[in-house]
Amino acid sequence: MKRQRIVVGGIVGLVALATGGWFIQQSASSEGSVYQQARLFDEVLAHVSDYYVDSIGEKQLYQMAIDGLLDQLKDPYSVFLKPEDFRVLSEQTTGAYTGLGIQIDVRDGWITVIAPLPDTPAERAGVQTGDRIVALDGRSTEGWKQEEAVKQLRGPAGTTADLTIRRVGIEQSVQFKLTRSTIHIRSVQINLMLDDRIGFVSLNPVSESSVRELRDAVDSLKKQGMRALVLDLRSNPGGLLDQGVGVADLFLNPGQEIVATRGRAPQSTRTFKDARPQTWADLPIVVLVNGGTASAAEIVAGALQDHDRALVVGAPTFGKGLVQSLWRFGPDQGLKLTTARWFTPSGRTIQRITRTEEEQEEQVRLAQTADTGKRDSTLIFHTDQGRTVYGGGGIRPDVFVRADTFTTAERNFVRSLGAKVPLYRDALATYALELKASGKTLPQNFQVTDAMVDEVLKRLRAKDVSIPAEVVAGARSLISQEVGYEVSRYVFGRPAEFRRRLSDDKQIQSALTLIRKARTPQDLLSLAATDRQGGSRN
Repeated sequence: MKRQRIVVGGIVGLVALATGGWFIQQSASSEGSVYQQARLFDEVLAHVSDYYVDSIGEKQLYQMAIDGLLDQLKDPYSVFLKPEDFRVLSEQTTGAYTGLGIQIDVRDGWITVIAPLPDTPAERAGVQTGDRIVALDGRSTEGWKQEEAVKQLRGPAGTTADLTIRRVGIEQSVQFKLTRSTIHIRSVQINLMLDDRIGFVSLNPVSESSVRELRDAVDSLKKQGMRALVLDLRSNPGGLLDQGVGVADLFLNPGQEIVATRGRAPQSTRTFKDARPQTWADLPIVVLVNGGTASAAEIVAGALQDHDRALVVGAPTFGKGLVQSLWRFGPDQGLKLTTARWFTPSGRTIQRITRTEEEQEEQVRLAQTADTGKRDSTLIFHTDQGRTVYGGGGIRPDVFVRADTFTTAERNFVRSLGAKVPLYRDALATYALELKASGKTLPQNFQVTDAMVDEVLKRLRAKDVSIPAEVVAGARSLISQEVGYEVSRYVFGRPAEFRRRLSDDKQIQSALTLIRKARTPQDLLSLAATDRQGGSRN
């Protein structure tokens, strides 16, 4: 009897399979309507919901179907945004979240303040760089990961957070009671004078406040005597199209094209042109780019390059020549869908032609260390003044400057650290914090001594990190450099750290070499032509 049931079961299964096959074939043989396809989809979903070996709720099945549909587009930028994804996108584009305004990292097992953000509850209360948050609302934070710390420190505006902080040089812990509020993440990360005539502005990302912040920053630097500008768009992932257009508008003349978009959706085929006279027409500008410069940041670089308004220096950009539109479905989810391609004023599309994300990332990685990207003769374009520019592979800089890379010896050191890199970072941070607590007087331009490097290595060994002496010897220059950065950050603050990094930054130093020779924008273009004849800079 038992055997008979098995056979019958097999026959039933066979009949069901044959019937299903006949139904699908019949549907495929006719032209079919969208209605019939929708009905087919509902029937398939119902069968999976009712009969699949594992129980899967209909809500989850519909979500899987949505994800599968978008996945088949083979477009990593077209995605359905779930609540967490939607929150992250909202923060990137608006530059706002609710929390305390603290930039943090995990150091030696504790949440350590890298810097309080300007005009936030943390800064107003007196939280300082180097403070360790050892408890939040009475709970120890020891061992918290970065993601957990960020989640716990944030919260609805108006709620309070009780922080217990351990500060170097003070025996007793310090208590802070902070009220969370809306925090604005500035688009202009850094703006300062590099010398008596050259200003520097770092813009990242391109968010709702980019145009206003950049205009204010340039005006401020002009009042300080700025006669030339270095605009740093490196590692800027882009953001809002209208703000990218607005940033370019600040530096171009009325009527000049900034970007053109082409797509099938209503309003997706447009040409954006400069609407307002530029304020700083005589200001020579160098725009710094690299493989992390993408999307709206590439629109800015491409427009200024095509109109010969700025000299682009650095390494080829990421190459994202696509525009996404966002549809909201409810308060915290939505669809981000590629709806157009964009083109620079000369007609270039800078979208890299690749089959997969991994292939594109590999192209970008290689382009940072060698100016050997393929140049398709069908993708040659010209700027307003007839200079040759190329499409199809990001924005290629006018002056290629090889990105900083580790030497072979330094790579060996990093490889030897392996998974213990966080312990190395801890050794650097704890040494810097203890140096601050010691009260030892250091000038901001202090020289890192062999003794300082030896002290960090001693702390590393105390954490049971063993590295061969010959490997350490080959990396002492790298370790010395990083000791300098870490001590500058915790003893003198982030601006001092940046200035120290600046002196080691090949791309910034190359920009300064060029811009110091220029009195007008045209001077820069002439220098670029001369520099290009001499080859790229290493």
